[in-house]
Amino acid sequence: MRPYDLIRNKRDGLAHTADEIRSLVGAVTDGTMPDYQVAAWLMAAFLRGLNPDETLALTLAMRDSGDIVDWGDVEGVRLDKHSSGGVGDKATLVVVPLLAACGVPMLKMSGRGLGFSGGTVDKLESIPGFRTNLSIREARDQVRRIGAALLGQSPALDPADKKLYALRDVTATIESIPLIAASIMSKKLAGGANAVLLDVKVGRGAFMKTLEDARNLAETLVRIGNGSGVKTVAALTAMDEPLGYAVGNSVEVAEACRTLTGRGRVDERFRDLCLVLAARGLVLAGKATDDNSARTIAEKALAEGAGARKLAEIIEAQGGNPAIVADPDLLPLHTTVLRVRTEKEGFVESIDAEAVGTLAVDLGAGRQRKDDTIDPAVGIVLNRKTGDEVKAGDVLADIHVRDEKQPAAAVAADTLRSAYRIGSETQPRPIIYDFVTE
Repeated sequence: MRPYDLIRNKRDGLAHTADEIRSLVGAVTDGTMPDYQVAAWLMAAFLRGLNPDETLALTLAMRDSGDIVDWGDVEGVRLDKHSSGGVGDKATLVVVPLLAACGVPMLKMSGRGLGFSGGTVDKLESIPGFRTNLSIREARDQVRRIGAALLGQSPALDPADKKLYALRDVTATIESIPLIAASIMSKKLAGGANAVLLDVKVGRGAFMKTLEDARNLAETLVRIGNGSGVKTVAALTAMDEPLGYAVGNSVEVAEACRTLTGRGRVDERFRDLCLVLAARGLVLAGKATDDNSARTIAEKALAEGAGARKLAEIIEAQGGNPAIVADPDLLPLHTTVLRVRTEKEGFVESIDAEAVGTLAVDLGAGRQRKDDTIDPAVGIVLNRKTGDEVKAGDVLADIHVRDEKQPAAAVAADTLRSAYRIGSETQPRPIIYDFVTE
């Protein structure tokens, strides 16, 4: 069928067959369908939607547009973990080593950050010497040797997604759950895992602002995974305030290290999230029969330092300095500090995650455009979180900046202070809302 006919049919609300979608994705990948026609089809799909069969067919066609990772003779359930992204989300740096220490093979490909949502690859590259540009063969060999590898996404994987996403980004067609789900799951399936653990964030600091939208996305992702023969589970987790105390690159790696070693200040909500995700990963991998027994296994690996040792092993294998796990102060961090104090007293009722994430980007910790350069030594360290009592003059946060004369730094303290809402009471805050399994 001609691209014109595919566009017209979707414009008129008709469903595509799997063969039609394969033809469309093939034409996108090899460039025979011009961008203006691809953009027209994307807008038609955005407005008319894709049914579950179309969404699954699109995902599989995108998966098959490039290489599919062959894990070779790596034994066991091959588990992949994915987060939809948020402010201060460094959970991968804790969960992957914990699972690997418990015998679950982890070949984890991650992306770079864009906007207020940080990227795992950027965090890893704040570790001096750490290589994220491993080839698939190098990563597979490393998984065989030590159980885990953390790397950037291979350009040979899912080239259709790269083309489609670039056009979605400039044609106002990003906010489509079928298109989002196909983008995420096509890369997960191309990664060769046979089980996928998803962390779908919901709240001010997430792409999905409401629990209803997040659940819809999670159900679509899980349906695609299970429909492809890959056991898939999604957690719905809170992202109204930054996750943990640290927002930035080096500071987030440092917090992940402290969470694994138990040395220094540890955010118990972040620690609990990592343990819950690790426990569900153990169940998916067949290392435990239920969440309670899996939680016991994960807690033991954390308490005995197995997760910390595994992270150090991964860092050393990929060219970084493993000593940063025991001594995070070895990581780069600007010594110019803006101290943010509160002028009110009461309880911290909320912290606007998006405002904090945007400030971090403005200071150089993130990107507004894909070609922006990251400054790994920029960071925001929160001293007070939701639920904490404060008095006038208390320190809310420290902001590590490259130069206090840069424009964003001049207003950084006021910006961060305004992200805090301080009132007379506080409410309990769940970190995990629910799991979606089918």
